[in-house]
Amino acid sequence: MEETGGATAYGASLAGGGFDFYKFVRQPQTIVRILSWVFAIVVFGCITTEGYINPPTSSHAKCIFNQNDSACQYAVSVGVLGFLACVGFLVLDVYLPFMSSAQERKYAVMADLGFSGVWTFLWFVCFCLLASQWARTHDVSGIPEDAARATVAFSFFSIATWGILTYFALVRFRRGVNEVTIPTYTEPTPEPHTPYPPTYAPPSYNPTTYTPTTYSVYPSSGPEMQPSPFTQNTQPQGDMGYQPPAY
Repeated sequence: MEETGGATAYGASLAGGGFDFYKFVRQPQTIVRILSWVFAIVVFGCITTEGYINPPTSSHAKCIFNQNDSACQYAVSVGVLGFLACVGFLVLDVYLPFMSSAQERKYAVMADLGFSGVWTFLWFVCFCLLASQWARTHDVSGIPEDAARATVAFSFFSIATWGILTYFALVRFRRGVNEVTIPTYTEPTPEPHTPYPPTYAPPSYNPTTYTPTTYSVYPSSGPEMQPSPFTQNTQPQGDMGYQPPAY
């Protein structure tokens, strides 16, 4: 009926996870939907193949249910539309976990709930119509009775399966409404007392005056050379009393 063992929304796991086919086909909702699909095939298949016969008094084919063509047409219509709906909702069940919007999931579950509820009622009407018309059919000569009984029986079974689908959809809808909350964003109100002033003035920068150190030129026997800041001044070996300046 619904996903278990993790965060869910409307009976399906949150978007972003992979699709597990074996887990999907083992879900009760999937099994019941497949049964509804099979029952619909049986109903409209029996009527379209063996639901019409040529009575001795008429040259036109008549419905086996008390020669009421409306009964056969109604059963075929409900069966075919139910068959297509089962296929469509199976695809929707596969796609539902990939929906990232909770609103889209809500609409999908609501569509399943509404259609399943309506089709439960239509199958109930179909069963009552076919059962009453078959009870009024007195001349059963040449009528495939097995096909007629199968049509009535599977119409009744369809009421049960579509009713269960309605219940599953209702549970998913109620749980989804309780689980999913749509967050709303509100602008934060400014605090009356802030630890920082609204404007920031950087402190004044007072550069420190740099006074370069004056170096004395040592005498040498060669030509007079200018001192260079990039060369290291070496202490003459002869002058042992020289003390380097303190920085």
